[in-house]
Amino acid sequence: MKTVRLLSFLIFLSYIKCKTLQRSLQDAAMQRIYSQNYLEENLKDITSIMVAQFLQKATYEEVQTIVKELLDLAEKCKGQKPHEPPSQCSHQLMITFLQHVCSNQGMADKYGFSDCCNKNSTARHKCFLSHKKDDAGCRDTLQIPNPEICEMGKENRVSVKERYMYETSRKHPFLYGPTLLTLSAYYETAIQSCCQEANKTECLQTQLEPIRKYVREISLRHHHLCEIGTKFNHRVAKAVELVLLTKKELKANFSEIAKLTVDIKNLHETCCEGNTVECVFGRSQLMNYTCSKQAILPSRITKCCEQPEPFQGECIITSENDDKPDLSSLPLSRFTEDRFVCKQFTDKQDDFLQEFLYEYSRRHPKLAVPVILRVDAVYQNLLGKCCKLQNPLECYSHGKEIFQRVVQESHEHVKYYCALHEKLGESNFHNRLIVLYTKKAPQLSAEELVVFTKNMATAASKCCPLSDEQQFACIEDSAKLILGALCRRHEAEPINTGVGHCCGDSYAFRKPCFDHLPADETYVSPSVSCDQVISLNEDMCKAQEEQLQTEKQKLLSNLVKQNPRAAETQLQSIIRDLTYLVEMCCQAEKSEMCFQGKGSKLMEKCQSLLGG
Repeated sequence: MKTVRLLSFLIFLSYIKCKTLQRSLQDAAMQRIYSQNYLEENLKDITSIMVAQFLQKATYEEVQTIVKELLDLAEKCKGQKPHEPPSQCSHQLMITFLQHVCSNQGMADKYGFSDCCNKNSTARHKCFLSHKKDDAGCRDTLQIPNPEICEMGKENRVSVKERYMYETSRKHPFLYGPTLLTLSAYYETAIQSCCQEANKTECLQTQLEPIRKYVREISLRHHHLCEIGTKFNHRVAKAVELVLLTKKELKANFSEIAKLTVDIKNLHETCCEGNTVECVFGRSQLMNYTCSKQAILPSRITKCCEQPEPFQGECIITSENDDKPDLSSLPLSRFTEDRFVCKQFTDKQDDFLQEFLYEYSRRHPKLAVPVILRVDAVYQNLLGKCCKLQNPLECYSHGKEIFQRVVQESHEHVKYYCALHEKLGESNFHNRLIVLYTKKAPQLSAEELVVFTKNMATAASKCCPLSDEQQFACIEDSAKLILGALCRRHEAEPINTGVGHCCGDSYAFRKPCFDHLPADETYVSPSVSCDQVISLNEDMCKAQEEQLQTEKQKLLSNLVKQNPRAAETQLQSIIRDLTYLVEMCCQAEKSEMCFQGKGSKLMEKCQSLLGG
């Protein structure tokens, strides 16, 4: 069981693995922090994260005022014995915080929580959570600062770190507290290092840009994980954890994996509920227990335990996995050839399906989680049908072929996707996606569609050059995050019934559902003229290349909305003509006159496409 407890911590971290931060920055940051009581000494920071993530519109000073009033209660959480869960103390801290907001009518009204304050404690907490918004109008004010930050004296460096935590917390309200603590240490170290350099601007850009990207990616993963827990039933959340845990440690037996699955799922729920104090201290207790068992730790983890507390997690995340045995050839006969399958399925359905998921995951550790969950869903449906028949064995004995077909269909779609990307190139591939998804979800604004499909095109550029096996897993992993963000957009403001069906019907089959989602034939676009979607003026000459490309792609989306049956050649012809016109007129002596004179033909062509 000791080994299993170690695994639970590894899986909790491995799910959120992102691009490794610069090793030199990690080493420098670790040299500065060797406190044995790092979390206790940073209780104020932990509480600040919680407050800023809930009160995203509060000023830094307002957050600090609330934190001061909560600290006395938070201090009591430090007195928890190592074997005691921090839940009771931290739960009371959460109740006190929410009550503090609600008892201050001006504060509740100011930040839009009046409706939440009229609910009881549990419903109130859920209401506060529902108000959290990613990138809620916040700017990266402290992400890549100017060299002037170095003019602040040593006595102000703590406030630089606190400011970073405040800005990052309110911008990424679903980012787990332990991760934020680690990143703030990296941030502070990078600032101090760059302030010693001659070219401070270049250094700040080089050191802090990887942190900024890391934050965005890992926050997206955390938010996606939280969505699984709230959008779908508990079996889906448990299935995700079970697959991840099994893939990480193929030698652990099923009973160990099954017990841990529940513990890990509960730990994720705690962090997703915004209870930063319990999230940090709960994970810390597990880490301390793990690192106290040096005799059972793999060597790569033992070295991580020698590091300061905030960095142990990152070390474990970036450590190489142990070599794993190839179990792909082991048969699944117990689930497809045993005549007692239906009895086990009927008597203990959840336990039986979890064991199937465990055995299948062990044999296919390189498959992405959604693909394995598709096989699991198909198996459940197969048994649901076969076990009603007179000869169920004859029916479910074809399971192996059915499982292979499910994987093959998913794989073939990814290969087609990547072949198209290679044929068209990233820009034209992006345009193809814009046309496709504008038809599927025309209710989205042109800007939203461009951003959404840009993420898909970027994922293709990253994943498609990889080996066949890696390409498959990479595309599936990226798609689940991108579509997860689209589904959260639908949850906030419904798009259409087709999107709603794909988002809510099945987590496992979300990607195939979107892949096969037809155009929304019910959508009627507001009538617009070409001069409303094409701005021909000299401002286009001042635009950066990326901005100009975005404007052309927004035009493409708007044209599709107006005439979804237009041939792609017609659409691309207008985009090409616009590109040529901009190049010509921006080189002309009088750009504005050029646009007015030469642009008439483009407008006529556009209006013809729109049926004008």
